[in-house]
Amino acid sequence: MKYLDEFRDENLAAPLLQELHRTFSKPFRVMEVCGTHTMSIFRNGLRSLLPKGLKLISGPGCPVCVTSAAHIDAILAIAEQTNMRIALFGDLLRVPGSTGLSLANGSAKGAKVDVVYSPMDALEIARSHPDEMIVFPGVGFETTTPGIAATILAADNCGIDNFTVFSTHKVMPPPLLALLDDPDLKIDALLCPGHVSTIIGASAYVPLAETYKLACVVGGFESADILQAMIMLAKQINRGESKVENAYTRAVRWEGNRRAQQMTAAIFEPVDMEWRGLGYIPQSGLGIRSKYKHYDAVTRLGINLIPAAEPKGCLCGEILKGKKEPPACPLYGKRCTPGTPVGPCMVSSEGTCAAFYTYGG
Repeated sequence: MKYLDEFRDENLAAPLLQELHRTFSKPFRVMEVCGTHTMSIFRNGLRSLLPKGLKLISGPGCPVCVTSAAHIDAILAIAEQTNMRIALFGDLLRVPGSTGLSLANGSAKGAKVDVVYSPMDALEIARSHPDEMIVFPGVGFETTTPGIAATILAADNCGIDNFTVFSTHKVMPPPLLALLDDPDLKIDALLCPGHVSTIIGASAYVPLAETYKLACVVGGFESADILQAMIMLAKQINRGESKVENAYTRAVRWEGNRRAQQMTAAIFEPVDMEWRGLGYIPQSGLGIRSKYKHYDAVTRLGINLIPAAEPKGCLCGEILKGKKEPPACPLYGKRCTPGTPVGPCMVSSEGTCAAFYTYGG
């Protein structure tokens, strides 16, 4: 596949790894923000190949993982109601709520749950089931939001009345600001998310670099991409620099995708949002604007979020903040496995616990 397979080439990655070892001269700690980076790093065995003293820390970049227990409980409660049908992306299906049950359990008991590949698929379900209210849980960062915004606009243009979105959408970089204000988090650099940056642009991280004196590089997801980003970070650290560089130029522009930004802004507005492990972060979420409130599940269904505790013993919150690694959790590999997940970090394909469990050995 053009622009993808080339960056998986061992003959390209090997000299980059050698260059990284030559470039590396002082220890530093990097937070990889994106869950896809975390999974790719583990899947390709990069942690074991990096120079000793280059420490990788996983951040809050898995959208399913950072969705609060209260939001998951609300989605489960909707699924139990008569004439309701949940249409969702598959990585949300097995995330347990505060009772330990998931939508997969609800579906087995008769709840109407459809896994879709696109929000437009959910709109088609609404069209073909006019007697049911279709609720699409909007879970994700800036990457998925424009498509959901376009779907709400399409529903409005087509007059489809039985389609709603339960928005738990979150944005970068507010959670990074919240994390970096914590004196207990010691990092020197950020591997900035590739997918999110295709929308918001590399320039979005300039305030982080300037305020917190961090080396920041936007990176892609293949081995060569990640190694190139690490080389650029190491060079910044060597020179004592703190700036933003873009190592993912084939997909990310400095200013981002203006059209996608405009589409999102037309439908959504910034709101305070609860994050698992991080609590409420001001202006870190997206709510549906009043013009389109007819498609807002919170308004249409009168949803009230009820505070929910994390499962006893689960350290997902601490892991998402980069303060713990999965093996430190007393449930990891025992009660909590991919087959019997207790927390969302073990469920999602981008979850840190799932990455550790699947590839950590």
